[in-house]
Amino acid sequence: MRSILTPRCLIGTRACFSSKSIFVPAHEPALESDLYRLEKFLDDKPHILVLTGAGISTESGIPDYRSEGVGLYARSNHKPIQHGDFVKSESVRKRYWARNYVGWSRFSAIAPNVTHYTLARLEREQRISGIVTQNVDKLHTKAGSKSVVELHGSGYNVICIGRSGKGCDYHIPRHEFQSILDQLNPRMEDGSTMMRPDGDVELPQEYVENFKIPPCPHCDGSLKPEIVFFGDNVPIPRIERVVRMIIESDGVLVLGSSLTVFSGYRIVLQAKELGLPVAIVNIGQTRGDPKADLKISARCGELMQNLFKH
Repeated sequence: MRSILTPRCLIGTRACFSSKSIFVPAHEPALESDLYRLEKFLDDKPHILVLTGAGISTESGIPDYRSEGVGLYARSNHKPIQHGDFVKSESVRKRYWARNYVGWSRFSAIAPNVTHYTLARLEREQRISGIVTQNVDKLHTKAGSKSVVELHGSGYNVICIGRSGKGCDYHIPRHEFQSILDQLNPRMEDGSTMMRPDGDVELPQEYVENFKIPPCPHCDGSLKPEIVFFGDNVPIPRIERVVRMIIESDGVLVLGSSLTVFSGYRIVLQAKELGLPVAIVNIGQTRGDPKADLKISARCGELMQNLFKH
């Protein structure tokens, strides 16, 4: 069976990438038969709910945590920040914000790739009903998708968490917060060595010690990106919205997620409880493979750039 490899540039967009991206794990080329099976799965289901994970954003240059050989866990000993540690420890907050501050210009400038643009096209063509993403990079919105639920929040907004994890209603766009950090840290240099999945970077300790972060201007509490850190819970209203989207769908397509985190895997479980079909496209195994009606081990971009092009 022939592969469907074609040039990796989406004409008329900024979505140009290489299959040799350092953050994309080793994989076999996608096959024509994979494309046909995916098209057949989608063809008679106009209300597909799409769940996306870090495996689609690696093709834009954002690393993930778990990919074999290239994920953060494989490249370093660092673990993701824990919600409880961020709330309780001023030094943890300072370390996070120093790293995020240095990495923000690069992270926020990253462009969508062919998978993001294809999903926006499928939404316009009414082939999918919406997207639930585990990513915090806003690349779906940048690509033009409208019906997007950011399951784990977004790095593009900053909120108040008070002094104990429950703050006031203050929030500020991340770009505006960057300007405040600029004023407080005029001599901060870029000593970073490695970008992390949520946009922060690795920094030597001497770059962190003198970093200044402002308190909430309304209640003097701590400020945090509107991201669901590890150890925190997805807000109940967001979960309820996702459940409604599943109920109103006629199937679920998972793209680029290992489904290791339960908040994503739960969507597959709920779909199967409702008797809905599930398709998964991901390099390597996922937690949801035993539940899948269709599983394709391939790079998402190779399939998506050819989807419904015949």
